[in-house]
Amino acid sequence: MKNAKRNTFIVFLITIVILFFVLKDDYNTIVNNLLVANKWYILLGIVCVFVYWLLRSMCLWNVVKEYKPRVKLKTMIHQTMITQFFNGITPFSTGGQPMQIYMLNKSGIKVAHATNIIVQDFIMYQLALIIMGILALIANWYYQFFDVSNTLKSLIIIGFIINILVGLCLLFISFSKKFNHFAGKAIITLATKIKIVKDKDSLIKKWEEKLSEFHESGVLFKKKKVLFLKCVLYHLASLLIFYSIPLFIFLSLDFNIPVSLLKTITSSAFVLIIGNFVPIPGGSGGIEYGFVSFFGSTVQSSILLSALIIWRFITYYLGIIIGGISLSFYKGEEKKICE
Repeated sequence: MKNAKRNTFIVFLITIVILFFVLKDDYNTIVNNLLVANKWYILLGIVCVFVYWLLRSMCLWNVVKEYKPRVKLKTMIHQTMITQFFNGITPFSTGGQPMQIYMLNKSGIKVAHATNIIVQDFIMYQLALIIMGILALIANWYYQFFDVSNTLKSLIIIGFIINILVGLCLLFISFSKKFNHFAGKAIITLATKIKIVKDKDSLIKKWEEKLSEFHESGVLFKKKKVLFLKCVLYHLASLLIFYSIPLFIFLSLDFNIPVSLLKTITSSAFVLIIGNFVPIPGGSGGIEYGFVSFFGSTVQSSILLSALIIWRFITYYLGIIIGGISLSFYKGEEKKICE
């Protein structure tokens, strides 16, 4: 919890810095835009982010049911919301997955199976993210929404490469027994040499047992191809809804703004691809730069910056707030572990 408090404070400081740069040149106009914005369109944007979280929870629920058929959807929704908090306060959203594994274990899922569930879910999400990115490239090539600068091209390419490499690495870890055996043995041997581990043979034996459970669990998606496809579709639907949120925000600020749904989804896909590799909680800095760069070609500055503030609150800070509240209600009772 100390790290969580420290990271939350860091997020707060980053937010102050970003708000300073966003508001410093046109404070009065931006604040006035926020005050007169149509609240119903903003509410639609908030509904969209809730649907996004629901669809991600449903994907996780469908996978967990393979191990614990009686698990409730509301349990997965609760855990997904807590995950938003830990994702939001850690670089590269790395805090969410360990917490998910912990919560699944507390819900009665063996650690090896819980780890596999989260790895497979992340692989499916990465696949959906890459598919949406490719569709965005095709849409921009066909409709010529905007000319992409050399800097943005480089960032998009780097983002694609990183997302593809992450997906491939996870696939390799999920299905390569030899690599995992070698990596685990090497780490344990090194830890023994520097006096961190005392009983090398016992720890290697435990590692082999956990590894066997992990790979047995990974066979699920080889056999359940329909489940895999279903979950990818859940993630695609969730991203489509998530990428649509800026449109409702722009409509709340100016109903005559020249931004179509397709352009909104295309721009958002590029923004998320760029933001995913920024090593700061929430991709802060990179996300804002991408948003301003891709939407700035058709939206005037004061409206654009006002939309940025609302969009970041809905898609990022709202998750941290609700996730933090959800965490305070999490009891984490021990349950009978499912074999």
